[in-house]
Amino acid sequence: MRICPFQPRPTMGAYAQLDPLQQREAPAPKRPRGATLFAALSVLFLLTFLVLIHLRLRGDVTDGPEGSCGDTCRIVLVESIPEGMSLGTQPSTFEAWLELLATATRSVDIASFYWTLTNADTRTHEPSAAQGERILAELLRLPRRGVAVRVAVSAPSAKAPLDDLKALESSGAAVRAVDLPRLTGGVLHTKFWLVDGVHLYVGSANMDWRSLTQVKELGAAVYNCSCLAKDLGKIFEAYWALGVPEASIPAPWPDNFSTSFNAETPLELPLNGTAAAVYFSSSPPALCAAGRTQDLAALLGVVDGAEEFVDVAVMSYLPGTEFSRPERFWPAIDDGLRRAVVERGVRLRLLAGCWRHSRPDMFPFLSSLAALANNRTRFRVDVRLFLVPASAAQSRIPFARVNHNKYMVTDKAAYVGTSNWSGDYFERTAGSALVVAQPAGGRGGGGGGGAGTFREQLQDVFERDWSSGYSVDISDTEGWSSHCGRR
Repeated sequence: MRICPFQPRPTMGAYAQLDPLQQREAPAPKRPRGATLFAALSVLFLLTFLVLIHLRLRGDVTDGPEGSCGDTCRIVLVESIPEGMSLGTQPSTFEAWLELLATATRSVDIASFYWTLTNADTRTHEPSAAQGERILAELLRLPRRGVAVRVAVSAPSAKAPLDDLKALESSGAAVRAVDLPRLTGGVLHTKFWLVDGVHLYVGSANMDWRSLTQVKELGAAVYNCSCLAKDLGKIFEAYWALGVPEASIPAPWPDNFSTSFNAETPLELPLNGTAAAVYFSSSPPALCAAGRTQDLAALLGVVDGAEEFVDVAVMSYLPGTEFSRPERFWPAIDDGLRRAVVERGVRLRLLAGCWRHSRPDMFPFLSSLAALANNRTRFRVDVRLFLVPASAAQSRIPFARVNHNKYMVTDKAAYVGTSNWSGDYFERTAGSALVVAQPAGGRGGGGGGGAGTFREQLQDVFERDWSSGYSVDISDTEGWSSHCGRR
């Protein structure tokens, strides 16, 4: 828009050239129209500036190319496959984490449950810990490169190893322990990374060397996607705010923690060149700012949106609480799955983890779910257990050799979370999930780790595991009973 140039008033010398009568009768000089327009535009600019500041505080607008939701976002499905297993793999968690660290130029924020990245942490002498030790070494170098590192971690228990966290602080990283046991009665179970405000990882892998080589994990790495990274960053900032001594949970949360991306209004953008509707959910409800979809609502929404099938892979499935006392029946997810099967004829397949730490009461609930598909019904339900084999040496590694996945895929959407499927994780424990709705079809190359859309790649991984030799039907008790639960 052209603005008329400001026209200055005549100088006193010009008035002096008029005779006294002319001076007396000369009309007062009018305010130039250009000046009036300039003033009006200045007010308009100020109002626009104030509106933008308000939107920035709410998190709806950012400036510059990094804030544009026209970013060319790339998503990659990444996995950890325990050593000794024969499974075709996506790019590894280790590779994704190394790439994120190498890419970092300004900041790395990590939300984590605990830190055991070295053999010293687990009192082992396992060669496969080398990958975790490499990740820790790279993290310790970041502050010397001018990269700001922040770690939000669940308040450590008295027996938890602290060497990694102390080393991070000594390197210049900032570490805050979030006392969720006091705040909500749960823990910070979330597992995600944010790099430079544009890249991220979210998935099941803990900051643990075993999560790279001895535990089966699944997650998503997203690159060059500032709009998604910024939104996940609001969840991190909530953890960070609660990591100060004697912190309390705001009610309500300030506007700068709120989001406009949720189940009702997801962020619509291309992922690997394919249209997608995406948002992050969070738990527990007390940590959800305005606009944030609660994790349980997101999970049930994905189930309710399925028209053909629901495939679930999760380490622990229990229609109850595991850590609350007294324990309670908690059928929210179980009811949602049964309703999809019975009322809409959706096919359900559930692949649960099986290891020596499995809770015994999980198996009768799984058998009950599978019993929907008896000879007199047309209900399509199958339940299987995934067993990770272990050599004699591997069996001595503590808390290893398990399928730790926490995801779901339907004919409409992919759900990649950080929580096990029982009550405490959604009511008290901090977790998060990435929900990606994508159309079916079009397996023409989706970029990054395999053909097809992200949802289709996740579906392929489920099919691979379901049909593998590591999968055992819940009815085959001889095939799994000696491997699952304490003996």
